[in-house]
Amino acid sequence: MRTMMMAGAVALGTGGVAAAGQATAAGQTAAFGPDNPFYAPSTLPYQAPVFDRIKDSDYQPALEAGMAEQLKEVQSIADNPAAPTFENTLVALEKSGQLYSRVQAVFDGVTGANTDPTLEKIEEIEAPKRAAHDDAIFLNAKLFQRVAAIYKQIDSLGLDAESRRLVDVYYKNFVHAGANLSPGDKAKLRRLNEEESTLQNSFRSKLLAATKDAAYSTGDKSALTGLSDAQLAAAAEAAKARKIEGYMLPLQNTTQQPILVSLEDRATRQAVFEDSWNRTERGGANDTRETIARLAKLRAEKGKLLGYPNYAAWNLEDQMAKTPEAAVKFMDALVPASTAKAVEEGKDIQAVIDAQAAGTAQKSGFQLQPWDWDFYAEQVRKARYDLDEEQVRPYFEVNNVLENGVFYAATQLYGITFKERNDIPVYNPDVRVFEVFEASGHPLALWYCDYFKRDNKGGGAWMSNFVDQSKLLGTLPVIYNVANFTKPAAGEPALISFTDVTTMFHEFGHALHGMFSDAEYPLLSGTDVPRDFVEFPSQFNEHWASNPAVFDHFAKHYKTGEAMPAELAVKLRKAEKFNQGYMLTELLAAAELDMEWHMLPVTAPVEKPDAFEKTALEKKKLALAAVPPRYRSTYFAHIWGGGYAAGYYAYLWSEMLDDDAYQWFEDHGGLTRANGERFRKMVLSKGNTEDLGKMYSAWLGAEPSTEPMLKDRGLVEDTSGK
Repeated sequence: MRTMMMAGAVALGTGGVAAAGQATAAGQTAAFGPDNPFYAPSTLPYQAPVFDRIKDSDYQPALEAGMAEQLKEVQSIADNPAAPTFENTLVALEKSGQLYSRVQAVFDGVTGANTDPTLEKIEEIEAPKRAAHDDAIFLNAKLFQRVAAIYKQIDSLGLDAESRRLVDVYYKNFVHAGANLSPGDKAKLRRLNEEESTLQNSFRSKLLAATKDAAYSTGDKSALTGLSDAQLAAAAEAAKARKIEGYMLPLQNTTQQPILVSLEDRATRQAVFEDSWNRTERGGANDTRETIARLAKLRAEKGKLLGYPNYAAWNLEDQMAKTPEAAVKFMDALVPASTAKAVEEGKDIQAVIDAQAAGTAQKSGFQLQPWDWDFYAEQVRKARYDLDEEQVRPYFEVNNVLENGVFYAATQLYGITFKERNDIPVYNPDVRVFEVFEASGHPLALWYCDYFKRDNKGGGAWMSNFVDQSKLLGTLPVIYNVANFTKPAAGEPALISFTDVTTMFHEFGHALHGMFSDAEYPLLSGTDVPRDFVEFPSQFNEHWASNPAVFDHFAKHYKTGEAMPAELAVKLRKAEKFNQGYMLTELLAAAELDMEWHMLPVTAPVEKPDAFEKTALEKKKLALAAVPPRYRSTYFAHIWGGGYAAGYYAYLWSEMLDDDAYQWFEDHGGLTRANGERFRKMVLSKGNTEDLGKMYSAWLGAEPSTEPMLKDRGLVEDTSGK
């Protein structure tokens, strides 16, 4: 059974909300019939979406019909006069909602990557209904009685291990969602969930519009001195697309903007940075400050209602960390080494600034500011490692990285192969589709990639499914990766940074987790695991980007096909630990901010975001003037609209797991099929079918350690000699 299951949006129930939901659905699904492309499963390979037939007008009636159909199926399960059994309750639930799953998977994918005003309006209308739909399941008292009865009898049912896991997960999901609340408190929870879903959707819409509006533009080419010809051409193309004279630099989702590393004009750097920093705090319709303040208050109320001291305590109950205190303790322990390294890096940068000013009339340099960091850090890196970012870009053409890097590593480790499918329809011309095959030649999955930035695409990079793997339902996975790389001008190659290369490997790590899923039940399939585990396979896969055997296979000059010179490759690898104090500190600042917001008690007043953020960073000793958080609170999409509320620490928690895992590979022969098959069998194929902590330790042969993570970040000395 696939439901929204976003942070704060659980499943559906009975009573007034369910009845109202059914009535609404019945009133709006008259147009739904065989002509709707979602009416029946797709006949394309892997049940891939029929994007050549899907119109904006198809989504709402299909969503409404899907919810109505699932409510009917669920109520039939709840009303079954037969005694509850694993088959007539949990397996039946797993088979329910197939129409709804079909349409919401595609709707969520397209609204994230290729939205338009019509789709945004549908999102606005449907968000509270979808939250109510989820509540109508998980707050259904009769249904919960059946789930609880099976849970109590679990030891006498003779179930296999995966089926026992399904019972345990279902029962805990129901309890976590509020199934034990009184009828009155369930009604309150429904109202909170509906408002939360509405506000989350509002935040996403405001952020998309604000990010678009805040793009830096200029008619003065000299303001962009330092950009390459290809970057200037892309900036001109971006301006032309919006019918603006001159040049435009669209914003990425993070505080710092990759383009700052190249811009020589300090005033331009400051303008670009401030456009990014203030994007959602300009007043007007797209200002998010009131939205996030209300979300934080509402979530505190929800945590209290569900019996917890705060939202974070509720949300982490089913995660690997278990409690916010454990997550905070883990992060706090990283702060001293991280900030000390960042301060040291800042001094090195300031020394360059002062040295360059010494021979001028100014005599002394200006004080290092956030918009200066990347530009001068690159100069420090050049001096220290004799490495220029622009030297390496010609060796990272996106298609070559994909086929001879990302795919190559997967083939070496797991034996899988790839064939591009030009006959599968897509939602945008930028999208490419590949069929994935086992070493035996048997079909494994379908994979879509959508790599280039568009104004109607959400920021960042992500993975999800159009179709989930399930042996019960007989479905193979259909997976997509989305990114926001700068699109080159027509006829130009797509040359990317090594950071972007790493992003490609990261998102494909998520894809592998989904592709290799070998679960019986949809609920336990693929990446449907706790947040602080889901980033482990993706971050682990990043390591292969710099593994010499893989790197040497894809780092080829886009014009000549010649391998990156060994001397340059060595410099790049040595420079990997450069600026790690800054990068870890900005990440810690964002993660600690997230936890501070979501550990607020219900008694806390409605917060003013800027003042709250300042106080929180000072409290955590992360208020470094030149090192702003990776995301300012008001454009922190992960936590206000992306399902990572009280969960951004997961990237750091998973980093501990992935660095330890890569160390295991290095200790056991590295890039080999034997190692890959063992990892696939014991980890990647399992989804959530086992206890994740035990699964990881069984594969590793030990409990995870932070030592490899600190070594990889260059925060402690690596004495291994490797």
